[in-house]
Amino acid sequence: MSLPRIAIVGRPNVGKSSLLNMLAKTKVSIVDPTPGVTRDRVTAVVELTGPEPNDPVRLAEVTDTGGYGVYTAEGGRFDDAGEDLSRLTDQIETQIGAAVDRADLILFVIDAQDGVMALDRTIAGLLRRRDPGKGRDGENGRREPVPIRVVANKVDADNWEASAPEAAELGFGEPLIVSAKTNFRRRDFIERLWEIVPEVKDDGTPDALPEMRIALVGRRNAGKSTFVNALAGEERCIVSEIPGTTRDAIDVRFELDGKTLLAIDTAGVRRRTKFADAIEHFAFMRAQAAVRRSDVVLMLLDATQEIAGIDQRLGRFVQDEYKPCVIVVTKWDLAEGRKTPKGQTVTMEDYREYIEKELPGLRRCPIVFTSGIEGRGVRDTIGLAFDLFEQSRLRVTTSKLNEFLRGIFAQRGPSTKLGTKVKVLYVSQISIQPPTILAVVNRPELFTPEYERYLLNRFHEELPFTEVPIRLIIRGRQRADEEDGTIPRRKRGGGKRPPVSMEIDANLILPVAGGGADDGDDDLNDDE
Repeated sequence: MSLPRIAIVGRPNVGKSSLLNMLAKTKVSIVDPTPGVTRDRVTAVVELTGPEPNDPVRLAEVTDTGGYGVYTAEGGRFDDAGEDLSRLTDQIETQIGAAVDRADLILFVIDAQDGVMALDRTIAGLLRRRDPGKGRDGENGRREPVPIRVVANKVDADNWEASAPEAAELGFGEPLIVSAKTNFRRRDFIERLWEIVPEVKDDGTPDALPEMRIALVGRRNAGKSTFVNALAGEERCIVSEIPGTTRDAIDVRFELDGKTLLAIDTAGVRRRTKFADAIEHFAFMRAQAAVRRSDVVLMLLDATQEIAGIDQRLGRFVQDEYKPCVIVVTKWDLAEGRKTPKGQTVTMEDYREYIEKELPGLRRCPIVFTSGIEGRGVRDTIGLAFDLFEQSRLRVTTSKLNEFLRGIFAQRGPSTKLGTKVKVLYVSQISIQPPTILAVVNRPELFTPEYERYLLNRFHEELPFTEVPIRLIIRGRQRADEEDGTIPRRKRGGGKRPPVSMEIDANLILPVAGGGADDGDDDLNDDE
């Protein structure tokens, strides 16, 4: 089932990204007055509500595009590495054209406070000269032109409404009035969109809502955008040798084996001290948010570069978020067969050992060797991601966990020097994604970080969570547990504890004590 597609176009700094964020009700696209911040197509699925309370909610895929005509700020043509950013002009315009060509509705945004500018008229002319064959199928089987509506943005209050009708001179009818910044006329704007966008029709394609969200993370020029393009089967993200080309976290929906998936291409990570500007800081924060909202992380390593401290900190950040992770070695076609300093040929097994040595905290993560340009290993990567996704959603019964943990304690349990042993009062899996196991014991202070790592290793070996992170929570019995029935009270006279079959309230969980991560500084923001 495909969704109607809405493309947002216009010159720089008219509020296109703010408009997308307003519709999505979250910060999807970076907002900054610097021209050229948005380069790729940034997409989000939004909900549109009708004017009547009983009107059904309509979903639409809204795409923010780069500001047409100006791609670098004054004095900002060259980045901090001396690269000429104007070289991205053709690729940015290609992304704008692709969004327009595939749209079912085009929102042409202008700044009502500035009025109609010369560049606005230029864009209007380009839209009118679009190929009529790139419209949508009508009821009579003919290609109908895609509707274009002007949006007079930055109408921040009643006193600016008089400036909006000037936009009618562009020839696309009465403009829609809104302020993405103050939300003035927001409700009216969304209701008008609800009336304009076509209804969703079941065309036999997979549901547009993704079954799995994948975040691609890594250093600059690790090949993330190339990999996403290989997944999507089109030039969905700008690929350039200029480091830092990708600024936003870009959601790309694609279909594979009848399933709809979402890949999130993120900005390349580097040390905070090397951030060139506030935009790069926002892009970095957006990359962190992409990891948090993903189901599986693909951590890309450039085979032609050595693993550095930033890769290690990025790996620890993924660990701290308890995200299943596939390590993707990119550009293997360029590294395969190279000679080591000792004159030996580099093999996949050599590189696996290298990764395990440099990234010990990710030693359980599967590794796949790819070439984004050749498309080698791309489908294998997604297959592994699906396997991890399913692992993270599995549940183990309470009875099995109780039996398993008691067996471990009987074999090797934490104890004091005086021989006092830990007793298991209750253990249960209380959540999935990540699998979260709560163990209530009589002496939680005996669980050292070393013993918790041992315990997690046993869980990984014996439970169906061999390659995904497990969150382990150890705590002592509390009076509140008995009062609310979480742990049944013992009968008077020393009777046996009755069987437990109820769930634990996740709100009662205490902070994790030693989740098994490697020791050391794990702040991704820290400098080397």
